[in-house]
Amino acid sequence: MDICVVGAGKWGSALAVAYSQKNSVVVTSRNRRELENFVTIADGLKREYLVMAIPTQFVKEFMSEHFVDCGQKLLIAAKGIEVSSGKFLNEVYEDFVPKERLAFLSGPSFAAEVVKKLPTALVVSSSNIELAKEFATAMPPFIRAYSDTDVVGAEVSGAYKNAIAIAAGVCEGLGLGNNARAALITRGLVEMSRFGEYFGAKKETFLSLGGAGDLFLTASSKLSRNFRVGLGLAEGKELDTILKELGEVAEGVYTTKAIVKIATDKNIYLPIATEVSQLLDGKEPMASLKDLLDR
Repeated sequence: MDICVVGAGKWGSALAVAYSQKNSVVVTSRNRRELENFVTIADGLKREYLVMAIPTQFVKEFMSEHFVDCGQKLLIAAKGIEVSSGKFLNEVYEDFVPKERLAFLSGPSFAAEVVKKLPTALVVSSSNIELAKEFATAMPPFIRAYSDTDVVGAEVSGAYKNAIAIAAGVCEGLGLGNNARAALITRGLVEMSRFGEYFGAKKETFLSLGGAGDLFLTASSKLSRNFRVGLGLAEGKELDTILKELGEVAEGVYTTKAIVKIATDKNIYLPIATEVSQLLDGKEPMASLKDLLDR
């Protein structure tokens, strides 16, 4: 496959390493990178297959400024909900590309481990199952790739797990123990499923690699940016300070706000996400813990 990875951050770079094992791969981004296979945006976007690793909140701007539809097939490798509109990422991309040419990547996949070619298993979801299989088949030998058609489930899982990861980081930072974290992640999975099923996602998706698999990973390791946001909140740091120290985009900070707004508008009961949103606004972590336990 002739692939361009759009976005040269840690995740984009990791995906370039992965896909280059079996394919012709170039990389592009807004900022010039000293990479052997780096090309201009205009050149990169002409490739037949595009792997989009652009942070969610910048997708609309990037596509509006640079994308020209030439029949390309896109694999969306970012996760989240657009805060300004409340749209899921598939809805944002569908403003530019027909859904039959869109696929979505999910599953447990820290960039640092993908770069080292450590084994994992991922899911490619698309309304066009043949397209999902194309992107899945092109994965390297160290990634076991599955394909399915539950785009909504993949999108909700990928977005929601970041909110739970922040809560898990707070739990860890407060020293509440393994029991508490396990309980939190389990109830987070229930909450994530409740939210997704409202929008038509399949229940089994939340027990899959893209659901439980990605959630368990993101909510249990300091390699997760969102988990580290939670650790900072538990230490009493201001959110701006945490994000500055992080030096990377933590999608959960933005996505949590979007989730809670949607839930409020549609009357969906999401106690953990609601508390995380309030923590991001400055609520004391121990007060959030008490409120969760007293429900």
